[in-house]
Parts: sequence; structure tokens; C-alpha cells
Amino acid sequence: MKKMGHLVLMAKEPRMGRVKTRLASEVGLINAWRFYHFNLARTANALRDDRWHCWLSITPDRAVAKRGIWPRGWKRIKQGSGDLGARMLGPMKTLPTGPVVIIGSDVPDITKAHINAAFRSLGANDMTLGPAPDGGYWMVGQRRRPVTIDPFKNARWSTAHALDDTLAGALASPRRIRIALLDTLSDVDNKNDYLNWKNKR
Repeated sequence: MKKMGHLVLMAKEPRMGRVKTRLASEVGLINAWRFYHFNLARTANALRDDRWHCWLSITPDRAVAKRGIWPRGWKRIKQGSGDLGARMLGPMKTLPTGPVVIIGSDVPDITKAHINAAFRSLGANDMTLGPAPDGGYWMVGQRRRPVTIDPFKNARWSTAHALDDTLAGALASPRRIRIALLDTLSDVDNKNDYLNWKNKR
């Protein structure tokens, strides 16, 4: 019987001044917070589906227990410590059997079709990535069978090299890795991204 996949949505406690700080420096604290709060809820509601298990991976860890601030229908887990790579590798190593797909909470155009395509790609590939125009990526997934690899060790986060570094890390694995690249989607990191998002609403 085919194992259900696990969709992991990376989320920060939506406190003003703690989320989208780079965006806030360009559009203001309130606008950055409003975007993040709105898009976290929209993404969670839009992607909840019986075809996969839904997990919120939350930082800071203490916020997991807070009530009334998290979207419904998602199980909550702690992100833990370390850089972004360590925090993404955590659920890949610890969640129950089945492929894992991890996404961010600041990508307005993600749909269920994108998530379904990611899980389908893991039927024939060990790893899947969704590129972003800035050189990063909005999604990373692993089949985790027969092993879970760590492609994140030397990734330069928040730079134009993040995708290439992750690909290089995966290809450096002792075993041959099959990788799929899926649709390119944009996250909202700066003023231009924010204005484009507002104009499309």
C-alpha cells in the first residue's frame, strides 16, 4: 500500500517585528506583518487536503503550544535549533514513513496542484525542488527511501546560491540521486514582490 506523503509548512509565530524583517525595512512593520499573517492562513487553508498529512513546523519552539494563532487542521511540530537547512532536515528525518515536501509560508501562488506534482515527482525521483527567481527555492522534498540525505550542509541561505548549493549537496551524496526541478514560483521578500502581490489580489 502506498504511503501518504507529509506536507510541512514552515511557519514563524506571527508577531509584528519578528516576521518578514527584510520586507518590513522596505514596506513597514504593519504591512509586512499583515502580508505574513494573511498569507500563512491562506496557504494553510488552500493546501489542506486528505491526500497528504499536514504539518506546521513552528518557530520559536515555545509557540507550538499557543492557541488561537495557528491555522486549523494542521498538526504542529517544533522547528528546533540550527540554520534553515537543519530545521528542514528535522522533519525529513523524524516524520513517519512516506515522502516529505517542505514549503515556506511566504509564497502566494502555491496551489494544491503544485503540491500534488511534488509528491508525484517523488515516485520516480529521490528529491524534488521548486526554484524561485532569486536563486533560492520555495519547495524541497525527499522520497526518503531507501535513505534520507542531507543536501543542506553548505547552502548559503538568503543568497542567489541557495538552490545551486543544495543541488551540489545532493549530488555529492555517496549514492546516485535523481532530482526533479518543478515550477518556478516567487516568494515575497522585498518591496517589488510585495507590490506585485498586492496588485494581483
